[in-house]
Amino acid sequence: MADHSPPDTNRGPGTKRGGKSGKVADFRYKRPSRPDGKHGDRRNASRRDGTFAPRPNVAAASPPARRQAYAALDLGTNNCRLLIARPSGENFTVIDAFSRVVRLGEGLAASGKLSDEAMERTLAALQVCAEKLRRRNVRLARSVATEACRRASNGPAFIERVRRETGIMLDIISAQEEARLAVLGCHVLLEEGNGPAIIFDIGGGSTELVLVQPGENVPRIVDWLSVPWGVVSLTDTVEGSDDTETTRLERYCEMRRTVGRSFAEFAERIREHTHSREPIRLLGTSGTVTTLASLHLELPQYDRRAVDGLIVPSQSMRDISTRLSRMSSAERKRLPCIGDDRANLVIAGCAILESILDIWPAEQLGVADRGIREGILRSLIAADAEGERSRATVQRMREQDV
Repeated sequence: MADHSPPDTNRGPGTKRGGKSGKVADFRYKRPSRPDGKHGDRRNASRRDGTFAPRPNVAAASPPARRQAYAALDLGTNNCRLLIARPSGENFTVIDAFSRVVRLGEGLAASGKLSDEAMERTLAALQVCAEKLRRRNVRLARSVATEACRRASNGPAFIERVRRETGIMLDIISAQEEARLAVLGCHVLLEEGNGPAIIFDIGGGSTELVLVQPGENVPRIVDWLSVPWGVVSLTDTVEGSDDTETTRLERYCEMRRTVGRSFAEFAERIREHTHSREPIRLLGTSGTVTTLASLHLELPQYDRRAVDGLIVPSQSMRDISTRLSRMSSAERKRLPCIGDDRANLVIAGCAILESILDIWPAEQLGVADRGIREGILRSLIAADAEGERSRATVQRMREQDV
């Protein structure tokens, strides 16, 4: 179930980590423009003219931009997502992307297996990804599967079937690696500060919370938690009626209690950090936080440029969660940025988010529309650049010997 061993305990800033993703470098998206409209700030918006003070260029020693493409595929409990990008200075430029709701973990909580229907939906999405990978000049790719495949008794067999039918080699990563990649993918959106921070990822089948402290180029991981509650697994496990507001609230409260119990031990471990002399910070990456941020901004339709990097008062997110928990599924479906796919799942996401705010009472919440895929891309690009530098050094030494 929950795994409490921190992946980076007692490591100082800049310490190399093991694992498949390679050395970490600070490759990032170009910063989104500041949104108009409702109150909400961008991270690092410290200049009065609204521009961002750039961080030191930690990728300055990298070789010139390469035309090769790099790909990251994240197969989660609810979604299948692909990003293909090329390095662009200290940033990378996305040249192709794909995202589809596949509901791979549907019914998993009850049966312990991936259903035939869920696997067929997922294979159809992965065939699209495979075709995109073939069309692009992809130099390196990494494809990962998370909680649904970790938990399902037929998860490894499904991974082998994917390899045979699509050519995509999925790696079932641990919750520890999932948490690390999420931090790597979105940490640049943390508010500036010296205080501790929680970075969290509410997935379909699990939720990861990572306590970090400021580091040199990337935050230093101090402690972490993964619980088997995501928007799909919690929805499937905590049953209830949608008939009346009273029954809807009863189900929501039970979801909150279920998640709260899973967080209890971790909450005790991090309690001292909530009393830091520096303001505590909070950053979330998930469909839950981006959806709630869209409602906060009253967007008529989802706009990544307006949401990614937004800083929202935590109380506003609580107020939206409370409002959604009282609404019927039909009422939620009519709201912009929710629709049919999220109408039922968003309630579980709200329960998880409020439970996080209970144990980490940050006044503001940073919103990230980026995560595991971006973490994979950074790792691939940085590792490849390091390899090129090493090969160039070896070649120079050989030439000198001659």
